[in-house]
Amino acid sequence: MVSMNDVSMVYKTSGTVAANHLNINIGEGEFVFLVGPSGSGKTTIIKLLTGEIKASEGEISVNGYDLTRIRRRMLPKFRRTLGVIFQDFRLIEDKTVYDNVAFAMHVVGATKKEIRERVPYVLALVGLEGREKRLPQELSGGEQQRVAIARALVNRPRIIIADEPTGNLDPAKSLELMLLLQKINELGTTVLVVTHEKELVNAFSKRVISLEAGSVVSDGMDGYYAYEA
Repeated sequence: MVSMNDVSMVYKTSGTVAANHLNINIGEGEFVFLVGPSGSGKTTIIKLLTGEIKASEGEISVNGYDLTRIRRRMLPKFRRTLGVIFQDFRLIEDKTVYDNVAFAMHVVGATKKEIRERVPYVLALVGLEGREKRLPQELSGGEQQRVAIARALVNRPRIIIADEPTGNLDPAKSLELMLLLQKINELGTTVLVVTHEKELVNAFSKRVISLEAGSVVSDGMDGYYAYEA
């Protein structure tokens, strides 16, 4: 599902080595935390896995797509196999909860019937029944993040990549969100959570890949995140 073989990334403008001969493999159905202090390479890995940037060296494959050689015109099709969740939610402020989620289906060509059937199911899954007609500014931070998760999930992605998804939430809401992502994983979707919140990581017995200075320093089940942000 995700394969990074001997991947390096050097930003030409600054000369910064953001990834240094990385080897990361994530299988279908896994739940993985990617952790490390600021500047360890977490953001670069997200950009590499979503095709935003190309590696300087090595090979990357995600959901059967060779990102080392993928053509630009194929990127939209590839990205439909991903669900990406951001720290800042990125909701459309003048659209309702329902319309924010429906819009994600509309842009990939779903029919009105498919949208009518799928959106209520996903909103119920993330616990937003009764919030369909609310605007984002009428929701709490935790509810807005649930809308973002519903939007990421609605097109049945093979993998969800969550980039610091709890960064704007208090500890209780952060735990709720992680439990929701765990539930989604148990339903069959692969989940990769990128975070620097060690307390949250240590509360779950999941695989933890730890980065430092662009290199993998540990990778294992029931991992423990010991680095400072």
